[in-house]
Amino acid sequence: MPETDYLIAAVLVCAAITWTLRAVPFALLAPLRGSKIVPYLGATMPVGVMVILVGHTLRHVPLSAYPFGVPVCLALIATVALHLLLRNVIISIVGGTVVNVILVSAVFTG
Repeated sequence: MPETDYLIAAVLVCAAITWTLRAVPFALLAPLRGSKIVPYLGATMPVGVMVILVGHTLRHVPLSAYPFGVPVCLALIATVALHLLLRNVIISIVGGTVVNVILVSAVFTG
């Protein structure tokens, strides 16, 4: 079993690294608060992230092989429609997920 001094040193090193990794983003962000790029990234990043997530989700869906791509396409349409109607990200994501689960579980079981 390792000595007590070694264990204390290991815990202190882990604590220092954890604290540093948590503090660095705040230290780097402070000078950027007055920058013009931060509001731009704040406005464009959510859309970019959603496009990447949609592309990642749909990349292996066989859209041409009926019926496998149908639930995903209908869930995507439901998600977009809910978002355009209600402008609520949580409702649109949960609604699209519910539509997909219902279609895969109950309608396209075969």
